[in-house]
Amino acid sequence: MLALLAAGVALAVAAAAQDGLAPGSRFVCTALTPEALRAGCPLPAAPMQGGAPSPEEELRAAVLQLRETVVQQKETLGAQREAIRELTGKLARCEGLAGGKAPGKTATGKDATMGDLPRDPGQVVEQLSRSLQTLKDRLESLEHQLRGNVSNAVLPSDFREVLQRRLGELERQLLRKVAELEDEKSLLHNETSAHRQKTESALNALLQRVTELERGNSAFKSPDAFKVSLPFRTNYLYGKIKKTLPELYAFTICLWLRSSASPGIGTPFSYAVPGQANEIVLIEWGNNPIELLINDKVTQLPLFVSDGKWHHVCITWTTRDGMWEAFQDGEKLGTGENLAPWHPIKPGGVLILGQEQDTVGGRFDATQAFVGELSQFNIWDRVLRAQEIINIANCSTSMPGNIVPWVDNNVDVFGGATKWPVETCEERLLDL
Repeated sequence: MLALLAAGVALAVAAAAQDGLAPGSRFVCTALTPEALRAGCPLPAAPMQGGAPSPEEELRAAVLQLRETVVQQKETLGAQREAIRELTGKLARCEGLAGGKAPGKTATGKDATMGDLPRDPGQVVEQLSRSLQTLKDRLESLEHQLRGNVSNAVLPSDFREVLQRRLGELERQLLRKVAELEDEKSLLHNETSAHRQKTESALNALLQRVTELERGNSAFKSPDAFKVSLPFRTNYLYGKIKKTLPELYAFTICLWLRSSASPGIGTPFSYAVPGQANEIVLIEWGNNPIELLINDKVTQLPLFVSDGKWHHVCITWTTRDGMWEAFQDGEKLGTGENLAPWHPIKPGGVLILGQEQDTVGGRFDATQAFVGELSQFNIWDRVLRAQEIINIANCSTSMPGNIVPWVDNNVDVFGGATKWPVETCEERLLDL
């Protein structure tokens, strides 16, 4: 500051000497900017003598003006330094993103991009301009590096848009492929089901033809001399009784059966009506004993028929007190009461051989299917006497059911179940 002040005073004295002023004459000092000093601007003419301020006041005013000029230069220089620091910080962050390095420092701790600022204000401005241009060039270089560096954590917005469009296209392609696979799966399932149905139809026709050839004619020796064979535990082999039941207040159901299935022979027959799938059911499921269900009420029967031999089974029931009886091979093995008492058997249901119904006529469960052979399934609308049951079991009398008789044209088979000629009494004698 003092150097600039001294230079201004010296120039003023020199100018006065050139104008021919005497050494003791009065003159006015005018504050000059550093640019004016460097350009060698001439001093203004001395004011007139009358009313002029004293030399001390003029000198003090010149000093104040020079001080204000220095303060302004200092503020400008500080603003430029702050701009450089800000740009240098941004540059450091950009360089850290690109290569993980911080901007370098000089030995004195100053930013390498700034260097040592000269004291001359003109040189300072020029140096600042060069530094700013250098920083701009380095920032542009870093932006190009970031655009080319895909692995960088911070991607340009246009590159992110390209990636998003590409990911969206891949997602749409994947969804289309999934939809195509689902369509192919559905078509394959339909083709498989149709093929299975065709195979079962062809198998049924072939078995029926074999049966006819073995019989030698198109009918059994007698209408009831046949059996239904259910050789596999599936949910699609079964027989169906064409006739249905009227409303019953008592019944007797008798049948011949042979099974060696384990565990449990399954369900020899079931009768389902709308609103009650377990209206009448005879079942041996898993390791449980044989059970009789009426209106979904259950009781256990002391029957044992899973030895691979023919057995004659009869069950009687009456709505009065829910009384029931169980016979095996003509012998009464059990009796009880309170099984769905005062409940009449509902009419209009479906009778199925070999499967337990979860809905009327369907929803079979393979684990509850009967495995073996059935014959002489008859139903009466009364409780047979014990002697009548013994005579039927001993084959000493033929007594078809008055509600459901066992005749060929009253039984249909499905899913691979077959009808075979048989004389149950003769088969029974062979088992003994």
